[in-house]
Amino acid sequence: MTADPETADTPVDALTVGTPPVGAPAGRTGFPLGGELPVRRLGFGTGGLVGPGYDHGVPMADQLGTLRELQQEGKIRHIGLDSVSAAELTQAQELAPIASVQNRYNLLDRASEDVLKLCEQRGTAFLPWFPLGNGSLTAGGHGPQNGGEGGGAKDADADAGTVLSTLAARHGATTGQIALAWLLHHSPALLPTPGTGSPAHLDENLAAAGIALSAADLSQLDQLPGTA
Repeated sequence: MTADPETADTPVDALTVGTPPVGAPAGRTGFPLGGELPVRRLGFGTGGLVGPGYDHGVPMADQLGTLRELQQEGKIRHIGLDSVSAAELTQAQELAPIASVQNRYNLLDRASEDVLKLCEQRGTAFLPWFPLGNGSLTAGGHGPQNGGEGGGAKDADADAGTVLSTLAARHGATTGQIALAWLLHHSPALLPTPGTGSPAHLDENLAAAGIALSAADLSQLDQLPGTA
């Protein structure tokens, strides 16, 4: 995150409450180094919060209470949650306005479907991480997500690879684009942010938004076996 010196007094747009790094010292609020630190270290004015992390061993009220105070003081605008259950999201929304959730979610990993449905109901953005299955979905469904976990997982990869490759050929797209298009069709709350290493790859990812999957296409993808 880089700040513009000319806007150094503006509040931080968003801070995501997530699992802190292993070994990071956390105080009562669960934030690394115990809480509020000068945002000037990031180039943002004279006050704020650096690196908040949601610690599952610390009461959520303590952690979100601190962020809520900073929000009311105008030091941050939005609060997000990282890797939470539906029950934790419900609890958090009773304590503070939650702008977004970032959980692992993709075509073959839908373990957070209940969280997604709750986000839809509450008007909360859901940012799926590993939207392309850590590269497995760009390889036609074959890759590190399910591979090496036994015959059943390999069969699931093969099924996904066949369906993705067939649909990709039909739409003149890549398998990764089909996987991203599925996310965009699946829920209005989903805002995938796939990583990219080049402008060409960025353009490829953006082009997925222009793929119109049919009801038959979606039915095939919805029926793929995966983590649920």
